[in-house]
Amino acid sequence: MAAESKLPVRKEPGGGLAEWRPFESFRREIDRMFDDFLGSFGQFPSRPLGREQLPFVNAPPVDVIEKDDAFQITAELPGLDQKDIEVKCTDDALMIKGEKKEEKEEKKKDYYVSERRFGSFQRTFRIPETVDPGKIDASFKNGVLTLTLPKTADAQKRERKIDIKTS
Repeated sequence: MAAESKLPVRKEPGGGLAEWRPFESFRREIDRMFDDFLGSFGQFPSRPLGREQLPFVNAPPVDVIEKDDAFQITAELPGLDQKDIEVKCTDDALMIKGEKKEEKEEKKKDYYVSERRFGSFQRTFRIPETVDPGKIDASFKNGVLTLTLPKTADAQKRERKIDIKTS
């Protein structure tokens, strides 16, 4: 017969399996997805009330398009003014940053209401080596920020059409 040996048993704080809750992280992820999807509609807030945020608190929706002569980044920033947005560029990165603060105060004879709403975001994009950082252009109209990142002349010449021959 084999000799029996006792192995030490390590107990987890809080009771081990009783603390294992596999659906909590799943629920948090689903809540976050609904919050991101519903955005400013706010019909089904899964976050605690009183923590109102802008619809794009973490990151506004953007489109990145590559054209023959430039890249174009379009960011939707509803409710922001040009003064609320900052765009910075280094040799290899482009940063879009914004913050909105709203304060509402109403005083009447029999009541007083004071509300504050704020939120901020920051998005950073790596600039390809084919872009000339000194020629990046930004425009803002109707809540849409458009950045044009022109390609260098060498980058535009790199692409060429190759004819297909028949055998």
